[in-house]
Amino acid sequence: MMRPAEKLENPRHVGHREGVPTVVLLEGVAKRYDGGGALAVTALEDVNLEVDQGEFVVVLGPSGSGKTTLLNVIGALDAATSGEVTVAGQRVTGTSRRELFRFRRENVSFIFQSFNLFPGLTALENVRFGVDVTGRRNGDAAAIARAVLEDVGLGDRVDHFPHELSGGEQQRVAIARALATGNPVILADEPTGELDFRTGVQILGLLQRQAEAGTTVLVVTHNREISRIADRVIELSSGLVVSDGPPRGGKADISELHW
Repeated sequence: MMRPAEKLENPRHVGHREGVPTVVLLEGVAKRYDGGGALAVTALEDVNLEVDQGEFVVVLGPSGSGKTTLLNVIGALDAATSGEVTVAGQRVTGTSRRELFRFRRENVSFIFQSFNLFPGLTALENVRFGVDVTGRRNGDAAAIARAVLEDVGLGDRVDHFPHELSGGEQQRVAIARALATGNPVILADEPTGELDFRTGVQILGLLQRQAEAGTTVLVVTHNREISRIADRVIELSSGLVVSDGPPRGGKADISELHW
């Protein structure tokens, strides 16, 4: 018989670095969906979490553990039922819809499982849209978009529309759009799910380098192998944080991954 999930008693992660800003802070966060009676679902329960600037964090857990809900609450796509959420120095909880839109535009870049590309825009135009919306980048937006597409291996596909690209290529366009924004937080939901191993490792390497440059990166995945290259691994079970610390056996080099 499986034991019920047990909440981690000490939520402050051991690896917190003195003098490094905390970019993501969750205090007593819960998320409940009221379906009425037995249909009510608790997706997150009393989550306390701190993530520092430049951390590469992998969030692990089985389907239904609350991984995607956690990402959506951090990125202000979904509101916590209770508790406090602060990201990039801004209190997200209780913020107006207009302020949340501005918060997401200027602070958080998402990599979704569903890609969310504009079908009427080319790969280059989709990525350039991410640059233009934030207004953060200096220089030629088209040149920035083209350079990032080359980084993800799509330099020869910049003028193709989403329907002309494979699922893996569409995922890489979505990843390029997130990388091009220059926002301080990247939230990635199964970013390698539609990619072959070689391309997946390439993308993980790009995310690692973003973290090394100071971007805070959170990757949600069910693939434990990916967690080996993280600075820190957070495990969820039934909406509870049950483990929070460095990878088992220590951090591995990306060249050691296999799946």
